[in-house]
This record gives sequence, C-alpha cells and structure tokens, in this order.
Amino acid sequence: MKKYRVKPNSQLNLDRCDPDDTGDYKNTDQGKEKAKAITTELTGRLGELQERLYANGTRSLLLVLQGMDSSGKDGTIKHVMSGVNPQGCKVATFKTPSDSELAHDFLWRVHHEVPAKGQIGIFNRSHYEDVLITRVHKMISVKVAAQRLNQIKEFEELLAENGTAILKFFLHISKDEQKERLEARIRDPEKRWKFSEGDLEERKLWADYMTAFEEVLSATSADHAPWYIVPANRKWYRNLVVADLVVDALEDMKLKTPPPPEGVNFDTLKIV
Repeated sequence: MKKYRVKPNSQLNLDRCDPDDTGDYKNTDQGKEKAKAITTELTGRLGELQERLYANGTRSLLLVLQGMDSSGKDGTIKHVMSGVNPQGCKVATFKTPSDSELAHDFLWRVHHEVPAKGQIGIFNRSHYEDVLITRVHKMISVKVAAQRLNQIKEFEELLAENGTAILKFFLHISKDEQKERLEARIRDPEKRWKFSEGDLEERKLWADYMTAFEEVLSATSADHAPWYIVPANRKWYRNLVVADLVVDALEDMKLKTPPPPEGVNFDTLKIV
C-alpha cells in the first residue's frame, strides 16, 4: 500500500492516479470477497492494537480524511473502525467556522480536537479545508494560502514530536463516480438527507479542486505526516487500503501490553 504514498514536494498529477485501481485484487466477485476477508482480519487486528495503544497511554494516532463530496469519508470510518472500542476513539468534523472560531487563528479549533495519548482521533475533513475550499473560492490570497501551508506543516511536526502518529488519506474518486453516488442519494429516500444542492455547485469547480489538492498534498506530505492517495471508486478496496495502512502505523509503534501492578502475586491471588 506504500505505493499510494505522496512524496514530499513531488510534481503531483491526480489525472495519473487511477481511482479505479484495485491493486492485486481483480474487480470480480472472487476478488472482492478475498479483499473483504482480509479487511475483516485487519479490522480485528486494529481492535487489538487500539487496546494496546489505550493501555499504554504514551502515543496517539491521528487519521485525516479528505476528498470530494461523496468520496466515502463516512463509509471509511464506519467500516475500517468497526472493531475499535469507542472509548479510545473520537471523530471530529470541521464545518463552517463559528464566530468564536473565526476570532482565533484557523488552527485554534483544530488543536482542541487532537487525540490525547492513548487515543485514536479521526478528522472527517480537517484543517486542510482552510487551504482548499478557501483557496478555490478565493476567500484567501495566494500569500495567505502559502502561510497556512507552512503553519500546517509546523503544527503537524509539533504533534509528531509529542508522540502523535499522523496518517492523511485523500479518497480519490472520479467525477463520473461522484455523479453516480449523488444520483443514488437522490433516488434513495433513506439517503436524501445527505444531499445538498451545494454539492452540485462545488462539483462545477472540480478542476479547481483537483489543482488545489495536488498542491496541498505535495506541499504537506512528510515522513512524519504522509499523505496517501487512496483509489476510492471501489469501496471495498478503499477500506482495505486504509485498514492496512492504519494497522501498519500502529504496529510500527511497537507497543507492548503494560506490565501488571508491582507486588501482586497472581498465582496465589484469590477473589472472594
């Protein structure tokens, strides 16, 4: 899965990244079932590693999910984190800033949501909205955008130096796939609550968003906070890629089960 990692300061072209890619798994019933079975194993392993992370209380993990509307951020969280204990996991969503948040620097509200030691934090959209939607809609200047990118890099470096592992996922879907998903929302009464006419307006700016994502991903991917371009047209493969990378990050921490309390002889201990 490391092939989806964005090299820092690379010349990125999302047109060359295939959102239909399914790696070593063919887009057949057999291929899907094999991938889903492995994903199930990975989510089980993720649950074990998350318990160890929680028990140690020395490290934390931050997962950042970005992508166009209907790219599958909610679905990724639902499936990949299905085996995680909710006590050790927190999801934060960053919508339009409130008046109070606007009265502070743009990272003020973000730092408050960073996972504590022992926790997994998930950003469903994130601080990157402040260099994506604001840039596309020309709400900030090129100069301010550059300043914010530098501030984001320094912010993430601060988190990493204090024990937070960071993984950032760009869920890459095609414009045609987005069209199908938006149409599915319209047709299904149970999914219409997800639909917003604003999604259609943002869709008109697809090319601008792709350019903005290319610049942001290239500028802010780093060894301590890498970006991964996840092929997301096939939901089953998207889940596999993300689950594999999350498990890999937790295993890299090499956390062990904490020792039992000192002075307790468990061989002779009796509970009455």
